[in-house]
Amino acid sequence: GKNIQTAVTDLERWGIKILRMSRLYETEPVGVKDQPAFYNAAAVGETALTPEEVLMAVHAIERSLKRERKVKWGPRTIDIDILMYDDLVLEMDGLVVPHPRMVERRFVLAPLSEVAGAVIHPVLQKTISELLSECEDTAEVKHL
Repeated sequence: GKNIQTAVTDLERWGIKILRMSRLYETEPVGVKDQPAFYNAAAVGETALTPEEVLMAVHAIERSLKRERKVKWGPRTIDIDILMYDDLVLEMDGLVVPHPRMVERRFVLAPLSEVAGAVIHPVLQKTISELLSECEDTAEVKHL
């Protein structure tokens, strides 16, 4: 939880104004089970930065919080994903928007639905709330 709060403060320093923030959600780990639970949250922000600049900011914040990818799906201090950027559909090296796997993950859709439930996914043309109700992921996601 503390890392998420630090990341939010850092995003604001980079010029990404956080308008809405979900509650914190706890999720059982995917893939590697023998590790602590994951905490997830979603935020809606406003910025004059381009998607590429937002990605640079995200990487800098992850580095400052000592993010290390030692094990695929393993424990990490922070993982910041750019899920959507307005109704932009973008595919470039290192950044695909909307996030290609977001609709498969209840731990992403649950907090996102809380802060942006009525937002329409620009490719699937469904709201985030609809995508959550259709999500087949059975992982237990509970808000704290």
